[in-house]
Amino acid sequence: MAELMTGKVAAITGAASGIGLECARTLLAEGATVVLIDRAGDRLEKLCAELGPQAKPLVVDLLDGAQVDAMAARIEEIAGPLDILHANAGAYIGGAAAEGNPDDWDRMLNLNINAAFRCVRAVLPGMIERKSGDIIFTSSVAGVVPVVWEPIYTASKFAVQAFLHATRRQVSQHGIRMGAVLPGPVVTALLDDWPKAKMEEALANGSLMQPGEVAEAVLFMLSRPRNVVIRDLVILPNSVDL
Repeated sequence: MAELMTGKVAAITGAASGIGLECARTLLAEGATVVLIDRAGDRLEKLCAELGPQAKPLVVDLLDGAQVDAMAARIEEIAGPLDILHANAGAYIGGAAAEGNPDDWDRMLNLNINAAFRCVRAVLPGMIERKSGDIIFTSSVAGVVPVVWEPIYTASKFAVQAFLHATRRQVSQHGIRMGAVLPGPVVTALLDDWPKAKMEEALANGSLMQPGEVAEAVLFMLSRPRNVVIRDLVILPNSVDL
């Protein structure tokens, strides 16, 4: 363990499971204090008790704008000034656009787009004042390559990419780095609505990654010298032909 993140305070949304939890484990192992943000309060408390004193639970409903707006102050209260925001929380919906449920789309779009952008808005003023910070999005390869099976999800990730890189160019002068990790399919609860046959095929042919592999990519992004930004890091199973 090199303890690359010693002295850093990180906050990760959607940290109670999947990629968010593995990123929390990885940053904790490298010496960071990590605020795990999720709406699942009981699970957060249990996880943080297991992860140790540098893991801090913070219950936030990301679809409640007032709670998100207050997030930065709450993070600083329990952990100190924020160095790293990992806007990881998200939802997934696949399927044909002609057959989808627009109410389900609305909830996913609100979480993947509006809530994520609002999280960034909440923490940017403090980072600008301190002239330092890192913001990383969990995006998706679907944010750069339209995926025929998932038009609504793809649209949400294209929006993330647009917001990220426009904002990155605004805040780089303040010493703030912004980037995205863009995984292909990862074994998480987000894929629960994949057709059974599609999931079985993906598991059999090795076209799914594990959350820990994404966490290693995030650590690589964060541990570059401050004069370097990893703008987009696409990580795919070797068997995926994109």
